[in-house]
Amino acid sequence: MPRLFGTDGVRGLANEKITVELAVSLAQAASVVLGKGRFADGRRASGRRPVGVIARDPRVSGEFLAAAVAAGFASSGVDVLDAGIIPTPAAAFLIADIKADFGVVISASHNPAPDNGIKFFAVGGTKLPDEVEDRIEAALGEQKLSPTGVEVGRIRRFADAEDRYIVHLMSTLPHRLDGLHVVLDCANGAASGISPEVFTLAGARVTVIGTDPDGYNINDGVGSTHLDVLAAAVLEHGADVGIAHDGDADRCLAVDHLGRIVDGDQIMAILALSMKERGLLRENTLVATVMSNLGLRVAMAEHGITLLQTAVGDRYVLEALNEKKLSLGGEQSGHVIMSDFATTGDGILTGLQLLSEMARTGRSLAELASVMTVYPQIMVNVRGVDHHGFASDEVIAAAVKAVEARLGGGGRVLLRPSGTEPLVRVMVEAEEQSVAEEIANSLAAVVLERLAL
Repeated sequence: MPRLFGTDGVRGLANEKITVELAVSLAQAASVVLGKGRFADGRRASGRRPVGVIARDPRVSGEFLAAAVAAGFASSGVDVLDAGIIPTPAAAFLIADIKADFGVVISASHNPAPDNGIKFFAVGGTKLPDEVEDRIEAALGEQKLSPTGVEVGRIRRFADAEDRYIVHLMSTLPHRLDGLHVVLDCANGAASGISPEVFTLAGARVTVIGTDPDGYNINDGVGSTHLDVLAAAVLEHGADVGIAHDGDADRCLAVDHLGRIVDGDQIMAILALSMKERGLLRENTLVATVMSNLGLRVAMAEHGITLLQTAVGDRYVLEALNEKKLSLGGEQSGHVIMSDFATTGDGILTGLQLLSEMARTGRSLAELASVMTVYPQIMVNVRGVDHHGFASDEVIAAAVKAVEARLGGGGRVLLRPSGTEPLVRVMVEAEEQSVAEEIANSLAAVVLERLAL
């Protein structure tokens, strides 16, 4: 049976995979696992009930799923604070800020509106490691907590959730944004109210798109997966910069004044250099995943910054940041973690810091992003193959070795089997697009020939 939890919680089609029954059961199981030490035989062991924070993005299914999670928590003896529609990083911050015992966000991030997801956060607002998620999944089949009387949890509105988060964001701002004109694309998602307010408070002139959520239009033709819309708006309004969030606002991608995309790798390069200059980049090290562009490694090496790479997933970036006590990491997709201020990717925070660097230096985003040359990158998904046999195939290994020798220091190859489906991803970077395409297709052909089901 496949693992229930994916790389970012449990996600799927709402009311088909992500059902009311599953939401209640997951909340009850999480109460057992995450509330351990608070309970004794279903009753309070610490003198108070555990506290859980619930937040969601605006998609319509979040209404009944949040209610189901709240019911699962409260029926397990957990006091619930319902923060309503707020970004995922806001929920993570609030869990830490009020010292809640755990929390959950109902969101499918950049997925279309019919999907939804359930992701848990531990005390301190950190995402759960795989082993804790596995314990929650195992607890689905075990006895639930069934307190009665005064031991039953309460459900209350988290009345000042937005205000607390906005104050926090403003406290991180190293330089005001006066004089900058920004177009914000909030993906008709969780940032639609907060992000424009924060950038305005920070001094920017703000033009907004994708800020009219109706429950059904989240990520629909707007947001970080549709940057052409933002680019057009930046050019139309003559703005200095565009910032795009995804549905739950844990991502930030950007567009410069010429309408050119600035991705997560480039944003990290800009922030890393700024933080190094200001003495804030601990150990002069940036954390990124193996999917980050080779150009990021080259740029960091040129400026005396070490690039530490992890497996794909912002949770693994965060683990490395915590283990090494580092201050900056993220993904090409725009998940950027600034560990001095956040425990997860925060799209609004990242955008504020990026524009602050523009204001501090007086340089355009295009100038700042030029520190990094983006190598052409080609990704080919080879479907219908035995991804379990990938690692031990000597012919594939030899083909990869030959390609790496050909590329030398001017390119990179990464083959990655899917953990959930018969699929191998072939990624090639090279100095020329045609070379990357040729190598990617040739390696894909080898993988298909060797591993076809």
